[in-house]
Amino acid sequence: MRYLPLTQSDRDAMLDVIGAASIDDLFVDVPEAARLDGAIRELPGHASEMAVERHLSALARQNTVAGDVPFFLGCGAYRHHVPASVDHLIQRGEFLTAYTPYQPEIAQGTLQMLFEFQTQVARLLGTDVANASMYDGSTACWEAITMARRITRKGKAILSAGLHPHYVSVATTMAKFTGDALETAVPDLAPGPDTASLIERIDADTSCVVVQYPDILGRIADLSDLAVACQAHKALLIAVVTEPVALGAIKSPGEMGADIVVGEGQSIGVGLQFGGPYVGLFGCKEKYVRQMPGRLCGETVDAESKRGFVLTLSTREQHIRREKATSNICTNSGLCALAFSIHMTLLGEAGLRRLAALNHRRAVQAADRLAQVPGVAIVNGAFFNEFTVTLPVEARPVVRTLAERGVLAGVSLGRLYPAEAALANGLVVAVTETVTDEDIEALASALGEVLA
Repeated sequence: MRYLPLTQSDRDAMLDVIGAASIDDLFVDVPEAARLDGAIRELPGHASEMAVERHLSALARQNTVAGDVPFFLGCGAYRHHVPASVDHLIQRGEFLTAYTPYQPEIAQGTLQMLFEFQTQVARLLGTDVANASMYDGSTACWEAITMARRITRKGKAILSAGLHPHYVSVATTMAKFTGDALETAVPDLAPGPDTASLIERIDADTSCVVVQYPDILGRIADLSDLAVACQAHKALLIAVVTEPVALGAIKSPGEMGADIVVGEGQSIGVGLQFGGPYVGLFGCKEKYVRQMPGRLCGETVDAESKRGFVLTLSTREQHIRREKATSNICTNSGLCALAFSIHMTLLGEAGLRRLAALNHRRAVQAADRLAQVPGVAIVNGAFFNEFTVTLPVEARPVVRTLAERGVLAGVSLGRLYPAEAALANGLVVAVTETVTDEDIEALASALGEVLA
C-alpha cells in the first residue's frame, strides 16, 4: 500500500464531522504553558540528510565499541562471536511469516522455528519442556516466582544473595502489586555461594527458592541438596541462568532437580546491542506445564499425514479468559529466539561444548595472570567464564581509569551495590572466546600500573 498523505480538504472534512474548527482545537486540554510557540529552540534548524548523517556518525564515534578494545564486561550480558551466517539466515523468506502464529496453516515457518527453539532450550536447561521464549531473563525470573505461587499456593519467595541485583529489582517492583513476600540478601566475597543459608531459611510458607547459576560473582553451586530441601517443604527450586554457554560445560539445573529453570539467552546468537532486545528462556517440569506462562508450539500431522506445527498451549489473556490467564506479559521474542535457534543449530552439541571449553580455558588464563598483579586476589572457588577479584582500593574509580586507557576491565560491584561498602573493592571479570592473549596482558598490565 502506498503512503498517501491527507489533503487539506480531507482534514477539513474530518474536522467538520467532529465539530472542530481547526486542528488546534484538538489540543485545548493541553495547558498553554506546555505548548510550543514555534520551533524547538534547543535544536538546530533543518539540515540535509547528508549533513545529519555526518553529524550523527561523529557522535557515534565517541562511543567505545566493544569489539575495538580489550573487553571484560559481563554480569548478565556477554560479548560472544555471532557468525555472519546467523544474521543472513534470520532474514530468509521462510521466516517472514506472521509475528503471532494465530493461523497455523500460513505460519508454518514461525511455528517450526519456535518448536525447534523450545526443543533446544529444554535440552540446554535440562527441563522436560520449554516455552516459545519470554521478553528477557529478568521478566522470566519474575514469571517463575508467580508460577511457583500458583502451584504451591504460598506467597514467600527466598531469593539467593547471588541473584543478579537487577533481577531482584524487577521482582521487588512487581511484588508491590501482587503481595508476594520476597526475602533478599546481599552477597559476600566468599569463595562459594549461599546454598547452606538458603536451605536453613526454607519453611512451610516458602513457595520457592531462586538461585542464579553461576551466580552474580561467577560462583558455581551443586543445586542437588537445595532441590531436596525444597521438595521436603513443598517449595519449588527456581534456577536462573544468565550465561547459557556455561551449560555446555557444567551440569544443567534441571538435571540437579530444579523445578523451573529460566534465563537470558542473549549469549547465543544475539549481540550486546546496547542492552537489548534480548530473549528470555523458560523451562520447567512437565507436570507444571499448564501453569507455564507464554505459548507452546507443538508438532502434529495434517489430514494427509504430513508433518506440521501448531500452537498447542497459550495461557495468556489474549487467548483465554482473563481470570484464567497465567500472565499478561507472556508474549515471545520471536526474532531473537530465531537468532538463538539458528546459532544453536550451527554450533550443535559438540560445537557448544567446544565453545564452553574455550571460554573456561580463557577465563582460567586471565585469572592466573591477574592473580600475579600485586594486591589482586581471586574470590571464587570455582567459575566458568566469569570470576570476581578484590582490589586493594575501591574498584569503581579503577574501572573508570582503565576505560580512559581503552580497557573495559569488568563490572565493579560498587556499581551493582552502591550502598554496600563491603563490596566496593570487588570487580567481576568476564572472559569469553573473543578475548585474546594480548587483551589479557593489556588488562593485567594496565591494572598493575593503576594500582602501583
